[in-house]
Amino acid sequence: MGQPVARKLGHEVIVANAGKVALITKNINKGDGVDAEYLARLARADRKLLHEVRHRSEQTQRDLQMLRSRDLAVRSRTRLISHIRGSVKSFGERLPGCSAPAFHQMAGKQMPKSLRTALEPMVKLVEELTETIRKYDKAVEERVSKAYPQAQRLMQVSGVGALTALAYMLVLEDVKRFRSSRAVGPYLGLTPRRDQSGEQDPQRGISGAGDELLRRLLVQSAQYILGRYGKDCNLRRHGERIAARGGKKGKRRAVIAVARKLAVLLHRLWHSGDRYEPLYHALPSAA
Repeated sequence: MGQPVARKLGHEVIVANAGKVALITKNINKGDGVDAEYLARLARADRKLLHEVRHRSEQTQRDLQMLRSRDLAVRSRTRLISHIRGSVKSFGERLPGCSAPAFHQMAGKQMPKSLRTALEPMVKLVEELTETIRKYDKAVEERVSKAYPQAQRLMQVSGVGALTALAYMLVLEDVKRFRSSRAVGPYLGLTPRRDQSGEQDPQRGISGAGDELLRRLLVQSAQYILGRYGKDCNLRRHGERIAARGGKKGKRRAVIAVARKLAVLLHRLWHSGDRYEPLYHALPSAA
C-alpha cells in the first residue's frame, strides 16, 4: 500500500529483489535502520545492484491467482490418484490405466471391495477436483476470449493452449518490457546456471528463476511438441537435433531447449503480431 502513496508524493519507488541483496539477507546485524541504509547506499552507487522488481497490476494478479488455484487443484488430484493406485497395488491388485479426468468413473467400478470403505471418499474427492478443474478451464477460455484476445496469436503454435497462452501474457504482462525476445528465456529460468572460476566452467542445470508455473507449462508444451502427437515444425526439429546427440540427458536437454525456444517464439509472435509459420526456416524467403 506504501508504493502508490510514495509515488503520489512525487517519489521514485524502487522495489529491491530481496533474494539478490545478500548484504541485507545475510547480515548478522540486521535491523530496519541498517537495511534502509544499505538500500540507500546501493541505490546511490548503482540501482542495478538492487535487481529491481516490477509489481503487476491488481487485475493481472487476480487472473494469475485463478491459474495458480487451478494448478493447485491439478496437483492435489494427481497426489490423490497416486495414493489410490498405490493403496490398491499394495494389496496385490491394479487399477486399469486411464486419464485423470476419467479416473473417478473407472476407479468407482474397479475398486476392490475390501478397500471401498477406505478409498471411496478419496475417489469422491478426485471427482470433485475434476469438476473444479473443468470450471477453471472454462473460466480461462472466457478470460482469453473477452480480456486477452492477443493470446490467440500465441495459440497458433501447436501444443500451446489457452492456459499456457494466458499464463505467458499474465506473467510477462507487458510485451515491451524486454528489448529482445531472447531475454525471456533467462527471465523464466530456462537457461543454465553458471559457476565459472578461472579455467573451471562446469555445466550446470537451468537456473529455475522466474515463475515456476509458467516454466512448467512451457516444458509441458515442449514435451507435447516432441511427443508422438507433435506436428513437424522448426521447434520439433530443433529438439530432435539436440536429442540425437545422445547421452543420458539428451531427451531432457532437448525438452528444455525447445521450451526456451518456445518462450522466445511466443514473445516474438506477441510483439510482432505475425502469423506463425511452423516451418519458417524451410521457406524459400527465409533462406
